[in-house]
Amino acid sequence: MKNVLVIGSTGQIGSELTMKLRDIIPDGNIVAGYIPGAEPKGILLESGPAEEANVKNAQQIAGIVEKYKIDTIYNLAALLSAVAESKPLLAWDIQMNGLINILEIAREKKCAVFTPSSIGSFGPNTPHDSTPQDTVQRPRTMYGVTKVATELLSDYYFIKYGVDTRSTRFPGLISNVTLPGGGTTDYAVEIYYAAVKGEDFACPIQAGTFMDMMYMPDALKAAIDIMNADPSRLIHRNGFNVASMSFDPEIIKASIQKYIPDFKMHYEFDPVRQAIADSWPNNMDDSCARAEWDWKPTYDLDTMTQDMIATLRKKFGK
Repeated sequence: MKNVLVIGSTGQIGSELTMKLRDIIPDGNIVAGYIPGAEPKGILLESGPAEEANVKNAQQIAGIVEKYKIDTIYNLAALLSAVAESKPLLAWDIQMNGLINILEIAREKKCAVFTPSSIGSFGPNTPHDSTPQDTVQRPRTMYGVTKVATELLSDYYFIKYGVDTRSTRFPGLISNVTLPGGGTTDYAVEIYYAAVKGEDFACPIQAGTFMDMMYMPDALKAAIDIMNADPSRLIHRNGFNVASMSFDPEIIKASIQKYIPDFKMHYEFDPVRQAIADSWPNNMDDSCARAEWDWKPTYDLDTMTQDMIATLRKKFGK
């Protein structure tokens, strides 16, 4: 990778990934792609090129690829799980019609493409413990349907046209930089903000609901490492399970209380998010990613909690 277009650069993953790529590829063009209303600001805008990049506008994307001689596209445009359920047609339009535009451009311009998949690509019939790399994928959400279709379509473009497509199935992502918007696993970010601010946290997910989670630095590492991996080692390509930690609300609460003993949490059940969470794995088997491109996370729950609390205390002057 040298010249990279990050579509969705102001989102939860994109805002941090763009800056990370600019840090590790200082002599390249790392283009922050955005849509109107979500323009980059501050250091994200000042540290490199930015272009309007709507996945539904193929001509616009192709123009950026030509202008900056893009060799790799990170296609992060998507509606998160809970929002996608309320706007299923829009989710399909962005995540599928947008993807086909990106893949066609990549085919014509010889670009590599990363389009993330998710634990949402699994469903209630999937084994929930040590979920295998290759298993039943029958999700019952529009978000999940688009993620399975993304994996299949990306594989098709590799097999049919030789487009270098790669992706990971991200678990819930926890960031101290950008708040998420509309994901089932958002509570695992919001709980830290509440704890540092001294607020009682209303948890929408029931106790005993385990889901895979990952700290954002490890997610960025995975997204970069897979695109730098030796292609001759890749048996799989799209939809690698990547895992780091799995917990339920009571476990993350206890982790926070080790450092903020007076933190309190109660439950305000959200049936929509709970139903989605119940259909997802408790924990994934990521042995294929470890074997094929040496995936290994850096953070566990305790080290993440320490870093989240320390960073947010600085952020809020606590």
